Amino acid sequence: MVLPAASRLLRTALRFRVAPVANVASKPAKENISGRDQTIAMTTMFITILGPSGWILAHLEDYKKKE
Repeated sequence: MVLPAASRLLRTALRFRVAPVANVASKPAKENISGRDQTIAMTTMFITILGPSGWILAHLEDYKKKE
């Protein structure tokens, strides 16, 4: 039976694990991250992800105009 190339590739990928699915560690972290560092990281992530989305939603009516 001849399978299409995509099917053969998928079958091969499922048979052999090419990359690890997740890096699971059973030990505690090597370095503790302070609350200040966590706050800075989370704030940066939220601004980076939600900032542009908020801008678009706030200016949605401007984008709808056909001038």
